[in-house]
Amino acid sequence: MAARKKHYEKIYRTFTASISNAHDCGQYCAPLNDGQPVCCDVENAIPAASPPEWKVMKKRTNLWTKYFPDPDDKHAVKEVESINETCIACVCKGAAKCERDNRMLACRSFPFFPYLTKEGEFVGLGYYWIFEDRCWVISNLQIVESEFVKEFGDAYQMLLDADEGEYEAFLEQSAQMRRIFSRRGQIIPLIDRKGGYLKVLPKSGGKIEKASVKEFIKYGPYVSDMAYKAEVKRMEEIFADQ
Repeated sequence: MAARKKHYEKIYRTFTASISNAHDCGQYCAPLNDGQPVCCDVENAIPAASPPEWKVMKKRTNLWTKYFPDPDDKHAVKEVESINETCIACVCKGAAKCERDNRMLACRSFPFFPYLTKEGEFVGLGYYWIFEDRCWVISNLQIVESEFVKEFGDAYQMLLDADEGEYEAFLEQSAQMRRIFSRRGQIIPLIDRKGGYLKVLPKSGGKIEKASVKEFIKYGPYVSDMAYKAEVKRMEEIFADQ
């Protein structure tokens, strides 16, 4: 069982909401990344499209091309090789030329993925923790709006129901998150499918409880306004010297 072109066409129609109408999250991370939003910078995040999604997108726009990393960048080469085992590593023309209706599913949902319990229930939005130090949204989950949460849930439920491979991939992603956060001794913050907050307790076998957003950790330069301003100033000095 695998998703087909018709599934992605429906997913695109379903999932159009922005994470927040009050905040342009790219404006917060871009000053720390040479002016580019982290999620739109292939040096930070390489988008991946399944073969049917790629076919749909190539008929819609010329915004996307396959991504071929610098051969000297061993880390990127390895990551792209891993992506290309099942999907297609791709790159767009950049944030300045974004076509919002033609964003890949990975772009629409970043930095989130569907969190599945050990039993396989899709309970809410987890996040890609590798971006904790770079993505402003991860440190400010309170700004994620209910419309985005609903559309995310509806879109990914379609995908999980249609594609066994995607279901298994997110089942493993969720299990990996539990292992890593248990080693850290930290709760896993989740946004539930109705827009509330949950926490997965560490070393509990995946036990979930209701949570307050105040319990969730902030990371990197986003721990405080003072830390953020200091980091922006530091990066401005670095970029000015380049």
